Amino acid sequence: MSYFPDISNVQFEGGQSSNPFAFKYYNPEQTIGNQKMKDWLRFSVAYWHTFTLDGADPFGAPTMQRPWDHYTGMDLAKARADAAFEFIDKIGAEYFCFHDVDVAPEGNSLKESQQNLDAIVPILKEHMKSSGTKLLWNTANMFVHPRFMHGAATSNDPDVYAYSAAKVKKQLEIAKELGAENYVFWGGREGYESLLNTDMGFELDNLANFYHMALDYAKEIGFNGQFLIEPKPKEPTKHQYDYDTASAYAFLQKYGLQNDFKINIEANHATLAGHSFEHELHYARVNGILGSVDANQGDLLLGWDTDEFPTDIYAATLAMYEILKNGGLGSGGLNFDAKVRRTSFEPNDLFHGHVVGMDTFALGLKIAHKMLEDNALENIISERYQGFQTDIGQKIVQGTTSFHELEKHAHQAKIKNVSGHNEMIRGMINQYIRETD
Repeated sequence: MSYFPDISNVQFEGGQSSNPFAFKYYNPEQTIGNQKMKDWLRFSVAYWHTFTLDGADPFGAPTMQRPWDHYTGMDLAKARADAAFEFIDKIGAEYFCFHDVDVAPEGNSLKESQQNLDAIVPILKEHMKSSGTKLLWNTANMFVHPRFMHGAATSNDPDVYAYSAAKVKKQLEIAKELGAENYVFWGGREGYESLLNTDMGFELDNLANFYHMALDYAKEIGFNGQFLIEPKPKEPTKHQYDYDTASAYAFLQKYGLQNDFKINIEANHATLAGHSFEHELHYARVNGILGSVDANQGDLLLGWDTDEFPTDIYAATLAMYEILKNGGLGSGGLNFDAKVRRTSFEPNDLFHGHVVGMDTFALGLKIAHKMLEDNALENIISERYQGFQTDIGQKIVQGTTSFHELEKHAHQAKIKNVSGHNEMIRGMINQYIRETD
């Protein structure tokens, strides 16, 4: 049975095409620098937003029309799997991601939930084998069920902590079975609503112990995928411990985890933290912890996580600039943690969302690569810091000076500020965007 009978495999047709089911910029086999476009971008489809989302929001009922939703229970899980791999194949992505409850319904007990997973994993594995689709990452959903209202690995209840460990243990086993290239931790409930009833230090200690046990178990079963932490500042908790890349990195350093974890950066989470997307990517890159990306965007007029498909060429260009300077994403990729709008309820809208998202990052890749070829920003930055190429500047960089010497130099120095030329730089980037196709 085909769930998308009217759609053929999406192909690259170029910028002059008016076909909404064709790529205008994403040409997977085109070589950019030293790699094919598909290898720089490593696109992934998010199982939850694409195949389980029903369109409900806090003010309205479900709206999505999906040809598999007349099924229930495990029959629904199997139908979604069939639909998912048909979609992934037709859109031309090479990866997918999922939470445990996305692919199999949660049972009335932990045992039943695990049995449901045991029934669906062989189906996923067979689809992966026949299609060549790979698992970018999987994870355990530890934020929806009421048992996690006070957290999972930071819960005040050791029974919830143990339940959370059992879920992650199962997902690591599945990651090994399906050849996942990464495993993600998103601490949606790992935070607090009020410090008046919270022992933050105690909770963070327990969270670190949880991660160390996860690493130990991964080694025990031979799972070699990269571990990732995904920062987010709020939603659903008032304050989540992995607020942004900097706070996540500080946590990793404190608990001796910095060599075992990297960061999965989501664009919309960056803006919720008061940062730009490129800021989070840049911070992770210069600290050697850029692991993977959840590709989406938020609506700046709405102060919450809208998870829109990315269409902002400027943001995608600066994102790909950081990824290119990082040498790519290694085992990571660009996962579309993005959902079509509640009013885009037809099955074909799923294709439109992914096509525009893939085209946006493909164009951003081409523009960023051209900028790097021309050393456009590098030349500006080098000139701005040229003072540190002088005698005293070199001593500062090398750490071979002192306050005594610097004071002596300051008495003789003639400070002359130079413009940062911000407007010129933005105009230059606009020109690259206009001229790249």
